[in-house]
Amino acid sequence: MSPGKILVVDDDTNLLELMKTRVGTAGYDVTTALSAEEAKTAAKSVAFDLAVVDMKLEGHDGISLMEELNESHPELPVIILTGYGSIDSAVEAMKRGAYNYLTKPFDARELLLQISRALEKQRLTAENRRLKGLLEERYGFTNIISKSDTMRTVLEAVSRIAKTESTVYIHGESGTGKELIAKAIHLASDRKDTSFVAINCAAIPENLLESELFGHEKGAFTGAVRSTKGLFAQAHDGTIFLDEIGDMPLPLQAKLLRVLEERQYYPVGGEKPVKVNVRVIVATNKVLEEEVKKGLFREDLFYRIHVIPIHLPPLRERKEDIPYLVDHFLKRFAEQTKREVKGLTPQAMKKLMQYDWPGNVRELENTIEYGVVMAEGLITDNHVLQTKIAIDASSQNGSQPSAVLSLDGPLKSLREARAEFEKAYLIRVLESCDGKAAKAAEIAGKYRADFYDLLKKHGIKIQDFKSSD
Repeated sequence: MSPGKILVVDDDTNLLELMKTRVGTAGYDVTTALSAEEAKTAAKSVAFDLAVVDMKLEGHDGISLMEELNESHPELPVIILTGYGSIDSAVEAMKRGAYNYLTKPFDARELLLQISRALEKQRLTAENRRLKGLLEERYGFTNIISKSDTMRTVLEAVSRIAKTESTVYIHGESGTGKELIAKAIHLASDRKDTSFVAINCAAIPENLLESELFGHEKGAFTGAVRSTKGLFAQAHDGTIFLDEIGDMPLPLQAKLLRVLEERQYYPVGGEKPVKVNVRVIVATNKVLEEEVKKGLFREDLFYRIHVIPIHLPPLRERKEDIPYLVDHFLKRFAEQTKREVKGLTPQAMKKLMQYDWPGNVRELENTIEYGVVMAEGLITDNHVLQTKIAIDASSQNGSQPSAVLSLDGPLKSLREARAEFEKAYLIRVLESCDGKAAKAAEIAGKYRADFYDLLKKHGIKIQDFKSSD
């Protein structure tokens, strides 16, 4: 692959051939032109990375040609060639947009150095523009909805650390969007075109987690009928996201530490190490310093992963984001459900702003989804705060309609209110998709294993919701 496509323009045939040889030998893809017209014609069919233009061309001048080229290729860097007597003109060319100039006769090494520097500057400019656009996209409600200063600070940190290879440690309460931040780091990194692999360490049983991460050899255990690649292998050259790392069993923590230190691992039942090149991002809602003190998390692993810490603030600490999040969720769920819900009443928005959101953004998302499904025209404070679930199957599943978000009337404990909301929500999700577990887990934004754990927690049987057809 050529390091760059170069256009060289000069009306001296001998000099043009010499430059083509010198620049081409350095690995560049060179196109030559003897006149301004030839140069403009070539630029219409080829996206050049840089142009080297003689100041004096027959019937034309280099500055005019540079400006004409920049009309259609604004980012094209141009190096001007000039004689000793025309240095003032070359300086004028730089004032009008040229990257630099060289005087004839020039040293070939100096020319190649100028070309290399110009292309590197262009690459950095384009990369800065891409990262800026990525952040603007995040602020523009595409993936990470944020207007608060605290989240802007987080996103600015993401843009700075994305290009590094350092391990990132994301800490925040459940529902704050830790995986979204991990994906943003991946998408802004040099690994953006490779795999992003995520796993919830709390969702996989201890006896299976090692195999999930590192794979296993055929015959490694009962049922291992074939060799299987683990998630680290799948993430090779990309990024692996270890969510809820605080729940990783201690024996496996030691093996993860070895991977981080040596960049290689042994599959379960394997005798040969497998080298791996991955960017590691971890996340937890636990205070790992406290887990270390309790002996539940390895101190050496903590310091190995705690390289670049990012703290995601809970929604109650950035309530100025709530209106923007509500607008985003409202549009999404209205489109998904094909319902014409125009917005929220002022009273409903007031209640949303007053609530502390222990479930953070995920809880707000669930609340707006319910409001969109149940409302006619506008979501009212009744939808937001009482979210009553009226279902025929409530009695057979042991669920009674309840006010799960009510701030009015007798207050229940936070644990009771959350449990009631969670159970009612799970029942409604299962009904909406006829008991299809994969679809229900997707709607709920949960890993499938997590979703089954929630059903078990609330005594909900998925078969009760499957269609009898």
